[in-house]
Amino acid sequence: MNTTLIIILAVVALVFLIFIGMYNNLIRKRNEVDNAFGGMDVQLKKRYDLIPNIVATVKQYATHEKELLTKVTEMRAKATSGNLSSDEKVDLDNQISAGMKSIMVAVENYPDLKASENFLNLQRTLNEVESQISAARRTYNAVITDYNNAIQTFPSNIMAGMMSLQRKEVFVIPETERQNVDVKNLFN
Repeated sequence: MNTTLIIILAVVALVFLIFIGMYNNLIRKRNEVDNAFGGMDVQLKKRYDLIPNIVATVKQYATHEKELLTKVTEMRAKATSGNLSSDEKVDLDNQISAGMKSIMVAVENYPDLKASENFLNLQRTLNEVESQISAARRTYNAVITDYNNAIQTFPSNIMAGMMSLQRKEVFVIPETERQNVDVKNLFN
């Protein structure tokens, strides 16, 4: 064999190995995204399982908040239907978060409910689940950012295009939740 042919074969082999490495890296990142979303989905399922217990407990006391309780229950049913995309689930989760926050604020009007051991236990459990959801969201966003970087940077963007990999949206907190809390209002 002559030297030119050996060099050409070495370059072709090197390019082939680079493409294999990029392909495997992109598959790994896509799987990490799926895994991170699955972890967040598990935490959301815990919340969805907890919602009926909270709603039932609050319903006993909170006759004025029936519309809010019904809305949260409907959103929970939609979330557990299984017919939603990842982005739709994230959007619905934002709505449920706002609804749950409203329920907890409404609870302040019912001293007997706040003192109920059953409700206090549900509230502690919900706080724990919300902390786990928050951690899962941070993991999800980190993995999504890593994935998006991999499919948008050269030269792996070429391979990502051939694989039809699309950019994913990170979990974003709704604007209403970014506003400062009016502590004075909480005590009225």
